[in-house]
Amino acid sequence: MKVSVIGAGNVGATCANVLAQKEVANEIVLLDIKENLAEGKALDMWETSPIWPFGSRVKGVTNDYSATKDSDVVVITSGLPRKPGMSRDDLISTNAGIVKSVTENVVKHSPNTIIIIVSNPLDVMSYAAYLESKFPANRVFGQAGVLDTARYRAFLAEELDVNPKDIQALLMGGHGDTMVPLPRYTTVAGIPVTQMIDKEKLDAIIERTKKGGGEIVNLLGTSAWYAPGAAAAQMVESVVRDQKRIFPCCAMLNGEYGLKDLYIGVPVKLGKNGIEEIIEVELNSEERAFLDHSAGAVKEVMGVLDSMALF
Repeated sequence: MKVSVIGAGNVGATCANVLAQKEVANEIVLLDIKENLAEGKALDMWETSPIWPFGSRVKGVTNDYSATKDSDVVVITSGLPRKPGMSRDDLISTNAGIVKSVTENVVKHSPNTIIIIVSNPLDVMSYAAYLESKFPANRVFGQAGVLDTARYRAFLAEELDVNPKDIQALLMGGHGDTMVPLPRYTTVAGIPVTQMIDKEKLDAIIERTKKGGGEIVNLLGTSAWYAPGAAAAQMVESVVRDQKRIFPCCAMLNGEYGLKDLYIGVPVKLGKNGIEEIIEVELNSEERAFLDHSAGAVKEVMGVLDSMALF
């Protein structure tokens, strides 16, 4: 199996490193436009192989898409990271052009691949890759929900003083401030989280989750990378190993949840064919209203991309 990661910045390099350490693929290619960046990071990773140990070969290249030929999965992390005070929407004009160019090159060399988008703004960049690739929608999707639920679960584990392994949670909607956490579908070792924490504290954790990316940006001066990179790697693993894990991912909806022609976060089954099923969970009136609000916000940003007439 072969996996390529486009963009050797912090997120891409973390993703490649996790994939290598878990031996998800025989060959992992890391590509970047900055000369020698991917080569240097890939070599550094490969030199850890006797330490962990792992046998996955890691190769870095500068803008040479021929090295990604016949990739089973491609992760696209390319684009500008957020800076303090910058919303994800501010990134659209620049990053749409980058994702378009990257996707064109990926498809040229790996016409049968599955594409996972990490670039921001996530929902609309997934849409951009879908338009450029002309792939079936099940083969182009975004990472958002795996990262957002990880943050939600981490915050809950900290508050409850429990192991995060025992927390299961679901988030839907856009990747950003309009995401829709679902406390009714959140459990701790099967126990509803609402029985273990009062509403005020849970609401505070939900708000922190919604602004989780911004919290990191304010602390570091740039976007997060450990959690986003690991989240993308977890998705790759489910596809490559046909694990059929249920994850919230940014997927194209065609009637599910009453929404159409829209990339937004929903629970899906991830396997060797990419998104093998979009799962429709029952939503109450309040949850439905939150999802519709989030969908409206995402639709608005997708409209901005459409107006640019790039595709």
